[in-house]
Amino acid sequence: MSKINNLDFAALNLFGDNYLQWALDAKIILKSKGLGECITEDNNASEKDRYNAILIIRHHLAESLKDQYLTIENPLDLWNELKSRYDHQRTVILPKARSDWRDLRIQDYNSVDEYNSALFKIVSKLKLCGESITDQDMLEKTFSTFHTSNVLLQQQCRDKGFKTYADLISCLLLAEQNNELLMRNSEMRPPGSAPPPEAHATKDNKESHHVQGNGHHGRGRGNRNGRGRGRSSFGCGQGNQHGRDHGRDRGSFGRGHGRGRGSSFKPQHSTNPSKSVCHRCGMGNHWAKTCRTPKHLVDLYQESLKGKNPEAHMTYQDNDFRLS
Repeated sequence: MSKINNLDFAALNLFGDNYLQWALDAKIILKSKGLGECITEDNNASEKDRYNAILIIRHHLAESLKDQYLTIENPLDLWNELKSRYDHQRTVILPKARSDWRDLRIQDYNSVDEYNSALFKIVSKLKLCGESITDQDMLEKTFSTFHTSNVLLQQQCRDKGFKTYADLISCLLLAEQNNELLMRNSEMRPPGSAPPPEAHATKDNKESHHVQGNGHHGRGRGNRNGRGRGRSSFGCGQGNQHGRDHGRDRGSFGRGHGRGRGSSFKPQHSTNPSKSVCHRCGMGNHWAKTCRTPKHLVDLYQESLKGKNPEAHMTYQDNDFRLS
């Protein structure tokens, strides 16, 4: 048999607190290699099998413990020596395992997985100590330790009549997963809150059509000294300055409409209370602190309010404001 380089299971330590698990693992590995007979009483194992068996046993002992059994060459003798030395662990582990089983409650754990792991760990210790734990015992232990807030779930599980503990755990894991999904959805958008607006939603705004003193906004068509086509800084107008020569120069915003020497440019008072009105010049859609109307027009507007010059009108003619 080739030399064993790696451990197949945890080695038995000097204190022997893992003896029960070690003995079970050693028995399994010996039987899997056809050497299980070597550790039974009155066996007829060959000398080769005995040496193979004791090699495996010694390989899975702590170094300090291995040195204490250097002279033993029979695997049965070594097995019995270790059993007599550490088998009392059953009497040490059993009371603690029984206490853990008695105090086990599913409501003390944050998840079904945590409870399931703790239960099987305790059950394994009890079975190693010779105790018998059935599926019915595990089902009743789980049902009887539900939290009071899960009374309805407990009753539903009882009504389903599970025969095995594995079926119950599968049901609880599914219920837990669904609850987590509901909680996650609720946290993303609390009940009663409106859904987020669509990405392409637009707000309908009515386009305001007004005339300002600086001429940056508005729609109109003007005629400057005749016919023709040209663009002024206030829009797009038609006109011929000195005859029929046509010209085009780019402006800023809007298109103007009008005929005659100029378009009347009187202050407009907004009829919509929701729109802002400048108290400085009387124009709409801007505040006094952002007003850019020339000062002489502002003075005319202020005089008209005071009644000092009620016949004053502001007119626009040849790129300038004049008083008519």
